[in-house]
Amino acid sequence: MARTIMIQGTASNVGKSLIVAGLCRIFKQDGYRVAPFKSQNMALNSYITREGLEMGRAQVVQAEAAGIEPHTDMNPILLKPTSDTKSQVIVQGEIFGDENAEVYYSHKKIFEPRIKESFERLNRAYDIIVLEGAGSPAEINLKEKDIVNMYMARLAKAPVLLVGDIDRGGVFASLVGTLFLFTQEERDLVKAVVINKFRGNQAILEPGLRQMEGLIHKPVLGVIPYIKIDIDDEDSLTERFAGTGDYRHQPLADIVVIRLPRIANFTDFNALGRIPGVRLRYVDEPEKLGNPDMIILPGTKNTMGDLRWMVQNGLEAAIRKYAARGMPLFGICGGYQMLGLTLEDPHGVEQGGTMEGLGLLPVTTVFEKEKTRTRVRGSFASLGGILRPLSGMDLEGYEVHMGITGAGEAAGVPGGTGHLANIRDLTTGTAQKDGLFSGNVYGSYIHGIFDADDIARTLVKALAGSAPAVPPETGPVQSGAETGWKAHKEKQYDTLADCLRAHLDMARVYQILEEGI
Repeated sequence: MARTIMIQGTASNVGKSLIVAGLCRIFKQDGYRVAPFKSQNMALNSYITREGLEMGRAQVVQAEAAGIEPHTDMNPILLKPTSDTKSQVIVQGEIFGDENAEVYYSHKKIFEPRIKESFERLNRAYDIIVLEGAGSPAEINLKEKDIVNMYMARLAKAPVLLVGDIDRGGVFASLVGTLFLFTQEERDLVKAVVINKFRGNQAILEPGLRQMEGLIHKPVLGVIPYIKIDIDDEDSLTERFAGTGDYRHQPLADIVVIRLPRIANFTDFNALGRIPGVRLRYVDEPEKLGNPDMIILPGTKNTMGDLRWMVQNGLEAAIRKYAARGMPLFGICGGYQMLGLTLEDPHGVEQGGTMEGLGLLPVTTVFEKEKTRTRVRGSFASLGGILRPLSGMDLEGYEVHMGITGAGEAAGVPGGTGHLANIRDLTTGTAQKDGLFSGNVYGSYIHGIFDADDIARTLVKALAGSAPAVPPETGPVQSGAETGWKAHKEKQYDTLADCLRAHLDMARVYQILEEGI
């Protein structure tokens, strides 16, 4: 059976996921078979496994750091918010239903056996399991409903490291306050605390650390500096939405991603953002669009709701004008659905009823009760328009969507109209066509379609046209831009591990791991 250790935090976005990934990498480097585990994750960035099942992207990153294939056992419950009050509930990779919080919490007895099944399979297969909590473990109104924090620490017999984020301020109060709200049993499970995202001179911090240790009777295991790591983000708390690049000259390519309220799988664009000379911007107002070289409509967990939001704030009209000028517009998944003629929801999967799309691609989408979940491989078809250089290039990715999109009434469009890609479903082996292009408007269901280095570079070169290459000193610092995307990520995981080794007392971590609870 595996040894276990758990990372909990005083709040969301304190760095739990990154620390789990770093520990997974360290244990892998040290020769152990290690796996991540988070019983319940809430995120719109998801992933489809080899088996065609859906899981949270954060545990995929952690599995990559551990050097193993992602599996839904690492994240048995995924919550994907569809509105401010409801989430789609994914259990062991399959849709369980759409539920509000009250109904979801009433199903604790249904979910507990599934969580235990997943954990026990990992427990038998690995040497070490690094567990991650969610949000804060001290939400006193939700403790009886907990299935992800202290519930899992007890079930997994996992000693807990409690992480606080000093960058947002109040780290001492948050750590002391969290422990104060614990029962004595819960406090006993916490073996040490960690301070994350520190900037500055640690000598100035030391008196506070010693005073806090006297108050909580727990050691400070380390102070981890604020570190910039190019690893896929978990959810909409990402810093990527602030924009990338610090340019002193005109960028080689200015790419705008529409920041939809329920944007999903924005990791689709990370490979573009790391190319030197590319400015990747996330925009939520028409006034901020500027004059980009390409606009991307990303995936979303609520296509109809987010399309209605674009209509209301003026982005829809601005995007139509942009496309009418013949500029390139690319939609992925929900963004692809928006580009069509109509969206129909006869079963009330999203909003119900029918609404008009942007009318830029001759397709219609009908939302069905069953979700498409598959990994795919194939190549771009013979494309027209500015992205013609992508024609014939190999691609790989995954699909996860509720809608079925088919051809509508096609009008003659300059630049031609045709399917975007020829692909094969890796689960069933079925050959099929994906997406559509019409002039300079392109749509696809494939997440990860830009991940391959040759595709990302070819796309950027096509957008840049005859513009001269941007000298390295005029673009953002993008470590690893000369290497492949996968090799780059491996370097990032190693850098993260190096940082944790330098600033965490790893000897004490191993001691805590051995002693257990």
